[in-house]
Amino acid sequence: MAGVLPFEKPIADLCDRVREMRGLAANDPSLAPELSRLEAEARTLSKEVFHDLTPMQKVQLSRHPNRPYTLDYVKRLFTDFVELRGDRRFADDAAIVAGVGKLIDSGRSVAIVGHQKGRGTKENMRRNFGMPHPEGYRKAIRVYELAERFRMPVLTFIDTPGAYPGIGAEERGQSEAIGAALATLARLTVPVIATIIGEGGSGGALALGVANRVLVLEYGCYSVISPEGCAAILWKDGARAEEAAKQLKITAPDLHALKVVDEIITEPPGGAHQDLEESAKVVGEAIMRHLAALSTLSPDGLADDRYQRFRKLGSIAG
Repeated sequence: MAGVLPFEKPIADLCDRVREMRGLAANDPSLAPELSRLEAEARTLSKEVFHDLTPMQKVQLSRHPNRPYTLDYVKRLFTDFVELRGDRRFADDAAIVAGVGKLIDSGRSVAIVGHQKGRGTKENMRRNFGMPHPEGYRKAIRVYELAERFRMPVLTFIDTPGAYPGIGAEERGQSEAIGAALATLARLTVPVIATIIGEGGSGGALALGVANRVLVLEYGCYSVISPEGCAAILWKDGARAEEAAKQLKITAPDLHALKVVDEIITEPPGGAHQDLEESAKVVGEAIMRHLAALSTLSPDGLADDRYQRFRKLGSIAG
């Protein structure tokens, strides 16, 4: 598999063997015991290899080029997906995918908004490496408002280094667009569930993250600034990113301990990029579980639940 990180090579090689064996076992049931043995070995090795990962190594996993993106989850979790394009002001922004669809398990109509990175240079240029312009956030607002009008839950998928910081984006009101997205999400009276599927950077991520429940994949991260940017600002030395990653407390366990996120979703052995089908399955199960719980709340109760959740962030007991 292309793009293998140095510390994940042992588990990546074993996961390749598991995938190969699954293909063979599909046509030869006698290979099932060998497949089970390899899968168990992969789980054990994954725990050993990933047990002592540094925060920066987890950040690297969250940015892995083979990691599933929003459209990978859309393909596996929803039917009848209709993508909506453009902000009706300036242009369409391919760094954010937005639309409506139906959850496969329940058939319930939902609104879907997510960051989308590209695979390969050409698509990454079109998707702007997952860094939205203002029109991307205004497109998201269109879909938030549509969800409110038709009483559809909002499901967001967060995976961005941050909002695009270019001159054009600033000229077209980047900060205003992000602020308007935050305000729109805060006012919604439908359930909102955000899932951090990769890296969540700064306000560019938070514009999709004002939710009743915020979930994070095991090797996802969520941060006000990248470790590299933090090191460059604090110490004028980007090489100290490893130290910055540790101090920022941006990995899933730290986020959960600080109550920034509500649940950590366990990834398949080797990470989400090693088994897209299993990754989609566990993400879908978590979303369905929280959606069922939130659906018992009244419209005003949902807005108040979201308000209270964010009011509690940063509180210090005693």
